[in-house]
Amino acid sequence: MLDLGSNKTGAAVIEAQSGTEALTKIRTSHGLPLLSSDSKLERAALEQATFMARSGDMDHTTRRGRDFASRVKDNGIDVAAAENIAHGRFTPGELFTAWMNSSGHRKNMLDPRFSKFGLASVEEANGSGRRYWALVLSE
Repeated sequence: MLDLGSNKTGAAVIEAQSGTEALTKIRTSHGLPLLSSDSKLERAALEQATFMARSGDMDHTTRRGRDFASRVKDNGIDVAAAENIAHGRFTPGELFTAWMNSSGHRKNMLDPRFSKFGLASVEEANGSGRRYWALVLSE
């Protein structure tokens, strides 16, 4: 876990270790290859989590109109990709359980094309303990 400090938000964290642990359990239990953390995907996930924490808005499109496709392209990702987002007081285990119980999020995590991921969370600046989470997956 790498703490990246704050900027009009609470702590921003790359969650590579907890993401690897959770995704390994999920993927191996479904007979799928493991995913590895990737710095480009971590950067894209951190960008999205930071935007959501600053704006207080959980959405795949930023207020500047940058959608997911634009953000991943800007981060040098030019292959198939998907994004899961969440907001709340989740532990990583609770977060992945919630995503597995949601058909769209589950589909993203079980996509056999994907081999890499980036997971980041950013705490709300108001001290509520709630975090904005973004998981970006790609080939």
